[in-house]
Amino acid sequence: MAHPDVHVPPMSTPLLPPGQRAVAGFPRFGSHLHRPPPPVPDRPVLLVGGEFDEPFPVDLTDLDLPTTEQVSDLHCVSGWSAVGLRWTGVGFGAFYDHVVAPRLRPGPDVTHVVLTAHDGYRVRVALADLREPDVLLATGLDGAPLTPAHGAPLRLVSPSQYGFVSVKHLRGIEARSTPPAGHRRTRSTTVAGGLVHGHRRARVWREERHPHLPAALVRPLYRLFIAPGIALGALGAHTPAA
Repeated sequence: MAHPDVHVPPMSTPLLPPGQRAVAGFPRFGSHLHRPPPPVPDRPVLLVGGEFDEPFPVDLTDLDLPTTEQVSDLHCVSGWSAVGLRWTGVGFGAFYDHVVAPRLRPGPDVTHVVLTAHDGYRVRVALADLREPDVLLATGLDGAPLTPAHGAPLRLVSPSQYGFVSVKHLRGIEARSTPPAGHRRTRSTTVAGGLVHGHRRARVWREERHPHLPAALVRPLYRLFIAPGIALGALGAHTPAA
């Protein structure tokens, strides 16, 4: 979604956010590229917790919500973009309204959601960002089930935010009425002594790459520290179907 004060290229050129360049295929990316993806459970369950009397599991095989398909891009904070990815899944807003919201205990409004993954990755996201209409809990990519390299059995897809928000191998969500303490990502996702950190909102059209440093400065640094690891993940790259 373009921001009013951001220059949008003419329609004759690829519509990419500032500082991004398109790549062929879809490289595997993430903070655990030195390890294989976690195994896919035989019966995937999403654990929902936070502002409830007790956490509760959601059996993904029994989730009775309409599925949707959308074509959207995924933008890595290091500067590359995988374009034209065809995702299948359930809208996060629909999941929140029908599964999460009815079981919240009375009290302050939920403002943030903490997402955790089977590989230990953890990120907090503003609920307002997750309620954008193109945010999915995705189970499929280009007409096939998600592969382990790209987040099976379930992943978040938030096209208007940098890729580190789109958590793969989603294991649990926690609804919070206050911002969780500490940095928004786990320690294992910081690089070069803490230089690489994610912005609290990470909106790609505003180029929110870092919480303090200007985008023009962090672009080359992120490419230097993040891109080599992404290249290793290209062994698990996905080429979109025609």
